[in-house]
Amino acid sequence: MKTYEEIRGHKQDFDVSYTLYPKEKGGQEKVFQHLRCDFAYEGDNIKETGIYMIHPEFNDESGSPIGENIQVPITGSASMWILIPEMRTSVHKEKIKVGTKGYFMCGSRRLGEVIVTKIVGLYENV
Repeated sequence: MKTYEEIRGHKQDFDVSYTLYPKEKGGQEKVFQHLRCDFAYEGDNIKETGIYMIHPEFNDESGSPIGENIQVPITGSASMWILIPEMRTSVHKEKIKVGTKGYFMCGSRRLGEVIVTKIVGLYENV
């Protein structure tokens, strides 16, 4: 498996702790590495702001990326990757701080909630 760091050539923008919702609360039955979900900030009206292309790479207990064929735990940590570089400056550098809350999204459906735990490359990545 190639990690997002290998693919993108830089460190993740930030790290989060997450909780995935069960299927009966809008989540997915099974989640695997490199889920292509999007991101929304808590408090945003997504009809006005939209959702953002920020993808997670789920980590194991040691902080290393989980393999692609292993089911992701319901709770854990993930490294987050902003896919549109221009959005770092125009939106995310102002909004992302340690403690910022948000959601993994599939369209308008919330798959789980997150809280930012660490800023990594947000201010250096281009």
